[in-house]
Amino acid sequence: MMQHANHGSYKGKLFDPKWQWKRKQILERDHFKCVLCNSTSGLSVHHKKYHFSTKLNRYWDPWEYDDKYLITLCESCHRRGHAKFEVPTMNI
Repeated sequence: MMQHANHGSYKGKLFDPKWQWKRKQILERDHFKCVLCNSTSGLSVHHKKYHFSTKLNRYWDPWEYDDKYLITLCESCHRRGHAKFEVPTMNI
């Protein structure tokens, strides 16, 4: 699991134009609705798993993921999901 200490720098990457573009593509694909409850408010793009590059010794940047690993969730579903399930990390 991605540690909270690393999450601060990860959160900063969410302001990068590359992530903003990727995020917009996923929101459009999912019709600007939560894929679980169809809500249209408080939307975020959720990574289904994190990838860690053992070769580079770093987590992938948020925009480096294939679209199949990204889904649109409302704030409530996103929060419930993180509370219930740990986001898996895949070593690559």
